[in-house]
Amino acid sequence: MTKEHAQKRRHHARNERIKRAYFAYLEEAKRMNPKSVDQVAAALSAFEASTGWKDFSAFHIEQARAFKRKLNEAINPETGNPLAKATIVARLRAVKAFFQWLTGQPGYRSKLTYADADYFNPTANDGRIAAAVRERPVPSVEQIQHAIERAPARTPLERRDRALLAFILLTGARDDAVASLKLRHIDLAARRIDQDAREVRTKNRKTYPTWFFPVGDEIETIVCEWVDELRTQHLFGPDDPLFPATEIGLSEARQFVPIGLKRAHWSNADPIRRIFRERFEGAGLPYFNPHSFRKTLAQLGERVCQTPEVFKAWSQNLGHEKVLTTFTSYGAVSRHRQAEIIADLRAGADGDILDAETLKIARALKRGGLTLS
Repeated sequence: MTKEHAQKRRHHARNERIKRAYFAYLEEAKRMNPKSVDQVAAALSAFEASTGWKDFSAFHIEQARAFKRKLNEAINPETGNPLAKATIVARLRAVKAFFQWLTGQPGYRSKLTYADADYFNPTANDGRIAAAVRERPVPSVEQIQHAIERAPARTPLERRDRALLAFILLTGARDDAVASLKLRHIDLAARRIDQDAREVRTKNRKTYPTWFFPVGDEIETIVCEWVDELRTQHLFGPDDPLFPATEIGLSEARQFVPIGLKRAHWSNADPIRRIFRERFEGAGLPYFNPHSFRKTLAQLGERVCQTPEVFKAWSQNLGHEKVLTTFTSYGAVSRHRQAEIIADLRAGADGDILDAETLKIARALKRGGLTLS
């Protein structure tokens, strides 16, 4: 093959066939969701490009070294900054897992060894940087309430957007699930939503009920009024969306503009995130994404739940099977609260070594076989 031909090549037929088999394995055997498989595909494409689309069976450890160098030199096109260590490590792990699988496939067993894949390991320092837990801002209940109070509510679209914020605070539902909810999934009398995975895009397609969290009568009223408006004014039925997509039409100036509610679901959660950004900016607050509301509720639960049983119910209401998920993934003590606790300890507040909230967490972790460190 000439050098010119190699430069024009953007794929390798044999590679494409084995990649299709691998992607099917990830989706069907490993039950990986399509979005995650797409990320694996992108990592493999980047590796192929770094080798000039050579056959995977011709792998040499120098290809892995060169790939790592290219990743460290790469620039994120959106930010103009070098790739984040977490991105680099994720891509290396994806390619490593592929080559480990490849060593067991016909036509590759005799040419690759399992140890070859180890050359895709990141440096120990990069691994630690990528795995470091960084605190992300979590809105207080008061900040969310302020954004809801400041949200305009003159038109059906504005009332939908306001109800959307109130609903996610009231239920802690994930944005993609909210985008797929139907009116019949909400029971106002029981103060409950049914996240049925047959119809609702829940995480890992898990089915569970959620009862309204105690976040204020005003929040619940906004949601109830929205449901009533859909049913009585817009004549929406049980199978219509709880949060309809926006209907686009032509204005008098012959321009495409929002004109009302569309009797259809959003296809994904992107519009929800845009609405959140607009509503928080409109309230003069920094942007908080929909998922951050779940962390707000987890932290609220730590304050209001007085017994392990009560906190377990709170955790299940967020869709967590294990209470430690709520503690470790959602309920981390904020830096601000951490500073307050340490300051109280230094001052000998109340003569106790640990405050009641910390003791409660410590006991729950101990029952789960963990300790505070």
